[in-house]
Amino acid sequence: MKSKFKRILYGGDYNPNQWPKEIWAEDMRIFKNARINSATINVFSWAKIQPSEEVYDFTVLDEMVDRLSEENYDIVLATSTAAIPAWMVKRYPEVARTDYDGRHHKFGQRHNACPNSPVYQKYAAALAAKLAERYGSNEHVSCWHINNEYGGECFCENCEKAFRVWLRKKYKTIDALNKAWNLEFWGHTIYDWDEIVLPNALSEGIGENKTAFAGLSIDYKRFNSDSMLNNYMMERDAIRRTDKETPITTNLMGTYKGLDYFKWAKEMDIVSWDNYPGLETPWSYTAMCHDLMRGLKDEPFMLMEQTPSQQNWQKYNSLKRPGQMRAQSYQTVAHGADTIQFFQLRRSVGGCEKFHGAVIGHVGTDNTRVFREVQQLGMELESLGDSTLGSVNEAEVGLVFDWDNYWALEYTSGPSEDLTYVEHIHQYYKFFYDRNIAVNMIPFDADFSRYKVVVAPVLYMVKSGMREALEEFVENGGVLITTYMSGIVDQSDNVHLGGYPGPLRTLAGVWVEEIDALSPQQSNEVIFQDGTKENCGFLCDIMHLEGAECMAKYESDFYASSPAVTKNGFGKGITYYVGTKLEDEGLAKVLEMVMVDAKVKPVIGDVTELEITCRKSDEYSFYFVMNFKDQDYKVPSCLVGYLDVLTGETVKNDETLSKYDVKIIRVDN
Repeated sequence: MKSKFKRILYGGDYNPNQWPKEIWAEDMRIFKNARINSATINVFSWAKIQPSEEVYDFTVLDEMVDRLSEENYDIVLATSTAAIPAWMVKRYPEVARTDYDGRHHKFGQRHNACPNSPVYQKYAAALAAKLAERYGSNEHVSCWHINNEYGGECFCENCEKAFRVWLRKKYKTIDALNKAWNLEFWGHTIYDWDEIVLPNALSEGIGENKTAFAGLSIDYKRFNSDSMLNNYMMERDAIRRTDKETPITTNLMGTYKGLDYFKWAKEMDIVSWDNYPGLETPWSYTAMCHDLMRGLKDEPFMLMEQTPSQQNWQKYNSLKRPGQMRAQSYQTVAHGADTIQFFQLRRSVGGCEKFHGAVIGHVGTDNTRVFREVQQLGMELESLGDSTLGSVNEAEVGLVFDWDNYWALEYTSGPSEDLTYVEHIHQYYKFFYDRNIAVNMIPFDADFSRYKVVVAPVLYMVKSGMREALEEFVENGGVLITTYMSGIVDQSDNVHLGGYPGPLRTLAGVWVEEIDALSPQQSNEVIFQDGTKENCGFLCDIMHLEGAECMAKYESDFYASSPAVTKNGFGKGITYYVGTKLEDEGLAKVLEMVMVDAKVKPVIGDVTELEITCRKSDEYSFYFVMNFKDQDYKVPSCLVGYLDVLTGETVKNDETLSKYDVKIIRVDN
């Protein structure tokens, strides 16, 4: 696959406008020493470049662009529209957001504009257009970066009116809307579009994560995501009127709940995202987020932000240990990144991010541990050249991630308030990660025929077409695994009648009669056919076989001996149904059966505790071998004798990797 870039972009957010110009030359010297070749500029400069309604001042930005161009940097040019200037709120107060509790905000913070404000839309589009007219022909502008970390919600009158328009387009008639939201419940039937109110704390909201009418609240999630996407597309189109070719992106945030990233990715030239794992974040979770970002377009992506060391906004902002940033960066490349970029290049002197890590710290020199690690990585990436650019990750396993399910499952009133979508997805992903089995994160409407196995945990919302697609996949020989809380509702959160798991009942070969919710203090066990017992809890489906085979049954409670895990032949394929939340050991037992049935193999045949991920180009397979464990491990024997492109040396027998060590081993295809 052809890369969007000619080299691995290595750099990050740079704000020279915050510093006197005599520092700029020193910055250039330090960056060059670190082999930094790109800079993301103009992210939060709207107030600087548009000091009033009719006045634009590009003087400082011109100097920045000229200096970076002279130094042969790849410029990632942002549009600055993530924080509106004070004059705009002063003159047009309606441009600010109204929060979930109904409070209309004053000027302050960022992500502070109502996405449905005509005032915001007018000035944001105009600014994007002027930037493109001024800099779009500069060959050093390698990527446009619209806004920054889109997120949040607004509940103002602008949004309420726009929501009604959105609903009319979707439902066409009031009767269809009443049916979709089941408004006979509690006598909420409406007779006019103007009777629709937003689902916030003043209406249907029961706290920000619960609602009296999930159909309404899910639609508002969809509407809010679409509203912000329309803002992105508005700026994109303004740029495209002048610059027809330069890639355009905006930085996403992994499993961020608020926006349907699969829908967004269709409008983006390249996906970019910001990776900020916490102190206790498992490496498997970070890998899953990378795979999700790659899966949005099924293409290599950009890492737009990570910290060189310390973050500032988490509860405990620990330093990255020596070697950790380098290993984390290579894990990012291994899972599909064609760039490594930091926030930030020089540490701010003030504001809430002044303690967020940077390539250049407050000491202002390159005589720091962090700089030396950045320099080492920069030299290595430079030596890689373009060899990995555009190379792809292949997988036989597809894991469904769906924002509609994310929203709907976590709005559900029962059976347990602890239902969290991402946690369940990650438990399944972790099994494959631990065994170096490649996974593609896929949308609900993916081409399932590309995979041997489709994994769809807690597929709560089964929308139109999903049943048919899954049945076709299994009938043609695929292996599907799904779980409790699957097949329950339609796209409006109304229950599929006729017994759980609704549209998946025939495919799974089971009928779920009841769902028992266990408190955190309660547990049960399941007994597998071979007599082994494994712990389970959280939810327990009480089900009956309708053609499926019982692979494990409950040990205790009134439903002891009833099926807990089943396997059903359907056409040429198989469906596994897991009716309870198994602990990792029990889940592994089920998924190992799945892998045997589907004949899925890991990236390499050797069993190892190292993470091994493969990217393939036309000529080579690049095996990224990384140690994130606390003890040393040998390089698998099957990779001995091949070239480690980081050292230029052939991998020898009995070579070991210590914690955070990395090898990139090249094998001819």
